[in-house]
Amino acid sequence: MSQTLSIPALQARVEAILMRAGMNDQQSSALARVITAGERDGCKSHGIYRIEGSLRTLKAGKVRGDARPEILPSVSRGIVRVDARGGFSNPAFEIGLPLLAERARDLGLAALVVNDCTHFAALWPEVEAVTDRGLAALVMCPSYASVAPAGGKSPLLGTNPIAFGWPRPGRPPYVFDFATSVVARGEIELHRRAGRALPEGWAIDDAGQPTTDPAAALAGAMLPFGGHKGSAIGTMIELLAGVMIGDLTSPEVLDVLGTTTLAPMHGELILALSPAAFAAGREGDPFARAERLFEAIKGQGARLPSERRFAARARALSDGVTLTDAEAKQLDRLLAHGLDAVD
Repeated sequence: MSQTLSIPALQARVEAILMRAGMNDQQSSALARVITAGERDGCKSHGIYRIEGSLRTLKAGKVRGDARPEILPSVSRGIVRVDARGGFSNPAFEIGLPLLAERARDLGLAALVVNDCTHFAALWPEVEAVTDRGLAALVMCPSYASVAPAGGKSPLLGTNPIAFGWPRPGRPPYVFDFATSVVARGEIELHRRAGRALPEGWAIDDAGQPTTDPAAALAGAMLPFGGHKGSAIGTMIELLAGVMIGDLTSPEVLDVLGTTTLAPMHGELILALSPAAFAAGREGDPFARAERLFEAIKGQGARLPSERRFAARARALSDGVTLTDAEAKQLDRLLAHGLDAVD
């Protein structure tokens, strides 16, 4: 039978599972918030599905569950640098966010660099945390090599997500968040678990041939969205959120991990921009002008990105999150057995 939980109840259960596995309060609470947010917003590929992979990475010794991230001195006021100390990216982001917002409001533009972290989540939680402070945001990170470049035959780039957000006073922000591969790797894994074939154009097998078999795709490579366009953007993210910030690129991540079954370790780049500062001295309120653009888009019958996610959020906040019987039993098993529940 299905089970419906309130958002706070689901978050408490996820946090208890993570602490049972040996994570400290800072790591477990930040991870529980972002995992619960994924489930709340109907993003199943970034919800409780991600718990097992996080625990597997912890058990393999590839992430520190006891890490306490630290803000480091920086050579520039416009750059806030946080050392995740081998822990997950989420608590590192949370401690750097207030200083990032302060610097962006003061300077007009500021960057938060997170180094030496493990990342498994969607990027829109970071984006929305910045837009909640009245700032625009651009967030990106590499992954591990699992995407063939346009014209290539083997994994080299990561799924390399990029996300953007624009604050909308009094309403949910304008947010998009997508991988530079055709789909996120988690979507292919969900197809494999469900025994469903992939759509054509998502992946190639280990011989470089097109495939609709999820298992063959996971052994081969995903494809970039838009061919050479997605490939170029994915490469840009390797440069900006890997090379430029002195952290690992996706091929280097795979060399360190030796597998794609664990959450990747690398860095993350978060840019915060003040629309008010950039528009200063020019005619018009940037927020009002943005609303006219959004209204024009919707006036043509188009949907703004994340609208379905926000609708799912509203339902979940009102009615709770419904888990299948299998999902509820999985949470019970993880809570009962901790790291012994994963390979």
